[in-house]
Amino acid sequence: MSKGVLLVNLGSPDSTDPNDVKRYLDEFLMDERVIDVPYWARSLIVRGIILNTRPKKSAAAYEKIWWEEGSPLIVLSEQLQDKVDRLTAVPIALAMRYGKPSIMNGLQELHDQGVDEVLLFPLYPQFAMATTETILVLAEELRKKHFPQMSFTSVPAFYNHPDYIRVLATSIAESLEGVDYEHLLFSYHGVPKRHIYKRDITKSHCKVDGSCCQTPSAAHKFCYRHQCYETTRLVADYLGLDDNRYSVSFQSRLGFDPWLQPYTDRTIERFGLAGKKKLAVVTPAFVSDCLETLEEIAMEGKEIFLEAGGEEFTVIPCLNVRQDWVNVLARWIDEWALAQPETV
Repeated sequence: MSKGVLLVNLGSPDSTDPNDVKRYLDEFLMDERVIDVPYWARSLIVRGIILNTRPKKSAAAYEKIWWEEGSPLIVLSEQLQDKVDRLTAVPIALAMRYGKPSIMNGLQELHDQGVDEVLLFPLYPQFAMATTETILVLAEELRKKHFPQMSFTSVPAFYNHPDYIRVLATSIAESLEGVDYEHLLFSYHGVPKRHIYKRDITKSHCKVDGSCCQTPSAAHKFCYRHQCYETTRLVADYLGLDDNRYSVSFQSRLGFDPWLQPYTDRTIERFGLAGKKKLAVVTPAFVSDCLETLEEIAMEGKEIFLEAGGEEFTVIPCLNVRQDWVNVLARWIDEWALAQPETV
């Protein structure tokens, strides 16, 4: 059997044109694992409300962070693919869950190279319905329909893997070298609380009350909240941070349902109003800088902090194409290629 890897990131509109943004948002928000309500309700919310109001606003946000080469997320993902490809003999394709290049195109590319054993590699450290799960579900649907001869192995959430923790902690330490910050905020992408309950495989452990995430359970394998807090704890331990010098928050909520708290925007504002003058923010739910890091945190977050009385706002870049991160990915891929994988 011939092995290959499909790196998968979130995706991006083709351009900052509102029509392209609208098409992207339609594909993204109509995913039943992103807005997990019945189709008729999802269609009403997305196509009846959101897509009639949000595309222009989102397009303006994308314009603020768009690079000459294109979407930062796409450009960085392509650079990551290229760098990893140079370090391994295993064929590597790149895909986005939403937008282009599609997962279908990525699988076809591997198929055309004679690959029939694929390592699905979602570029998300923590597991969530709206990220890792939706990638695996769509890939399996495409496999059954178009590539029945293929077998899949998926990379599990690597939120606590020593290699990932080391690279993430090192990137934070390097970014904060010489920076006199008062507090380090770990901001993760938010999800609705009901997603946590839905993916509790024990059907009884998750309470989203703070204590359950610290109590050992099989539920943690698919608990996004636990994995976010565990990433933070491990990095803080690695860096030797005092407990009162760092905290966790969640960004990018949508709609009126309860989402994981505390909310990043309100947390940033609260720090400023409380008299903190120097805040640093890292976004460990993302491995590539994107709209949520470059605009929502680096621009909107900074504005909120300064208006609340803060003075210095330091944003720590995502891992992007750091060589130590590239080395880790290449090693994981080679280890998989040399091992006897379990197919899914």
